[in-house]
Amino acid sequence: MTRPFNGWFIVAAAFLVLFLAYGTQYAFGVFFSALLEEFGWSRASLAGAFSLYAFAYCLFGFPAGRLTDRWGPRPVIAFGGLFLGAALAGMALVTELWQPYVLYGLVAALGMGTAYVPCNTTVVRWFVRRRGLAVGIASSGGSAGTFALPPLAQLLVTAAGWRAAYLLFGLGIFVFVNLVARVMRRDPESMGLHPDGASEPPSPETAGGPVWTLGRAMRTGAFWMLGATFTATWIPVFVPLVHIVPFARDLGFSPLVAASVVSALGIGAVVGRLLMGGVSDRIGRKPAIAACMALQALTFLGFLGARDLRVLYTNTLLFGYSYGGISTLFPAIVGDFFGRERAGALVGFLFALAGSMAAWGPFGAGAIYDARGGYGLAFVLATALNVLALGLLAFARPPRAGLA
Repeated sequence: MTRPFNGWFIVAAAFLVLFLAYGTQYAFGVFFSALLEEFGWSRASLAGAFSLYAFAYCLFGFPAGRLTDRWGPRPVIAFGGLFLGAALAGMALVTELWQPYVLYGLVAALGMGTAYVPCNTTVVRWFVRRRGLAVGIASSGGSAGTFALPPLAQLLVTAAGWRAAYLLFGLGIFVFVNLVARVMRRDPESMGLHPDGASEPPSPETAGGPVWTLGRAMRTGAFWMLGATFTATWIPVFVPLVHIVPFARDLGFSPLVAASVVSALGIGAVVGRLLMGGVSDRIGRKPAIAACMALQALTFLGFLGARDLRVLYTNTLLFGYSYGGISTLFPAIVGDFFGRERAGALVGFLFALAGSMAAWGPFGAGAIYDARGGYGLAFVLATALNVLALGLLAFARPPRAGLA
């Protein structure tokens, strides 16, 4: 095995884990409609289960990141596959509203928390010069899963019912995530290699300077400015991911067509992750993130005028592109600012801080729909939050090395 190959092998393994985990996560919109039809619950009450899930899995990203720094990604990701698979299989037995809150909102969140942070921070450790491209390819697995798995979920729901579909998804996650986790390795040094497959270690300047522990990073303004920036853009990010299927159904489209809109989001996110990761290596992380935030603000406004399928597909595709770019570049810019040695703890803490706020988006959008009969106000507020994020990003600067 050649040295450059090792790093890309890790990227491929991370791609597969994120494909399964995020593809299953964003199939929730399909099951969302099926559960609403069977039980007659309000959109806000059921969306609350996903909001709890979003809040909890981001919080769980922090201990998952610290454990990845300490133990490596293999046991952490395998542990997540066990809990995520068990939770999805358990959803097949749901009869009361509180049960999705426990199974999906907590148990699945515990499993999912060991996917995003461990996978992305492991890739951050394996790359320095090509970090944006590598993280982009790995994280595009989540978007590819968003494209592929919701239509599969809809076909299974139509053919066998939502209970059987949940059972199959749970078993698949348990088996395949645990198999892929065996490939992961903590960093190139653990195999006698160097980042980017280089023949010698990177210089201190290229590698990110001094070691930033979580405590030292928390004493810098740069750390909290990144947290505020991503909090603002992520509060509304789950709104289309949860509500796009019922939104499309409200416009009169069939269940399968509505599920395919989620696939359009997935296609856009794959392209956004792949392109913006590499682009950010060339133009800089901040300009690339700013471009994605500006586009995301415009797409939320675009949902206000989406009435025919062509417009809905196009706008959802562009939203996916911006969402994919932002989520890809988040761990990369943290690695740029604070180095790769403690990336798990640093990315995990900021992900818990900023990502957990995304829990309010689906619940708030559901409440707005229940009160006003539409999502218009939710889309306007989402636009404003992304404009705020752009303003905060302008003030984010890497910390001075002397502060370490």
